[in-house]
Amino acid sequence: MTASATKRLPAGERRQAVLDAACAVFTSASYRGATTAEIARAAGISEPILYRHFGSKRDLYLACLEEAWRRFREAAEEAAAAEPAGCLGRIADTYMASRARVRLVDLWIQALTVAPEDRVIARALRRQIREVHDFFAGLIRDAQSRGEIQADRDPVAESWIFVAGGLLATLDDRLGGLLGDDLGRVRAARRRWLLARP
Repeated sequence: MTASATKRLPAGERRQAVLDAACAVFTSASYRGATTAEIARAAGISEPILYRHFGSKRDLYLACLEEAWRRFREAAEEAAAAEPAGCLGRIADTYMASRARVRLVDLWIQALTVAPEDRVIARALRRQIREVHDFFAGLIRDAQSRGEIQADRDPVAESWIFVAGGLLATLDDRLGGLLGDDLGRVRAARRRWLLARP
């Protein structure tokens, strides 16, 4: 058996390897700046093989958005199961600590730059942001039903504020700590508001 034959992956694993490489390249570069040639190199394949799995750079980017949300959702569900009372803070901590991994909001920011010219990406981004919002609104409602979040807090509004907090934290991170200690103050103030306790 040749060395190349021993490294050949089944189609599903190869597709996942391409997706993992693309997520890393898109996160470190940008949608416009990343090339399929660069992604193929990072995945250890040729561009024709990349195109067997994803029909276009846009298709690959949309798959990365879905993959990043799948990973984030799984981490959020684990955090909620492990510590229901403090899951929103724990989710935020886990998300921001994931610098080495793909972060969903980083991809959102990139998608915003191309959305005005690309209706498909704009539609996918709107759908996904709504899905993320609805997921967190559900977590907030669950916490309210257990008495962990104040009953008079509006889960729809609070979920949008949580999403906005992710955008703010990503902006802070991308600009090398723009907010300084203020980011911690924002989190503490939100926690007091939701829980009505320190």
